[in-house]
Amino acid sequence: MATIEECLDALDRLAENLSGASAELRGAAALDRSLSCHVTDLDATFTGHLRDGHLKEVRTLEGAPEQRAEIALEMTSEDLVALVDGRLHFARAWASGRVRVKAPLRDLLRLRSVL
Repeated sequence: MATIEECLDALDRLAENLSGASAELRGAAALDRSLSCHVTDLDATFTGHLRDGHLKEVRTLEGAPEQRAEIALEMTSEDLVALVDGRLHFARAWASGRVRVKAPLRDLLRLRSVL
């Protein structure tokens, strides 16, 4: 199990990956959406805003999110770290149920190309 700090570090690296994406991927990352990531094994939720290829205004909350973000992710802490590190393939993790995503299909397809 990863710690809260390791999850925050993973989210920071995700933001760096988004900001450093190639021009082709930057279009996919150019969403303007609220985002939440509920980490089930820590019972913590990280919320923020994905804007201009950056994850901004990141906050940590206890428990599940009170209101649903436009893009809502749910996974374990280990899966979050592995996903950002590139050790876990997003589409396979999503198809197997390891990663749950609640988002419009178009946003899901754009996120898939960045993760």
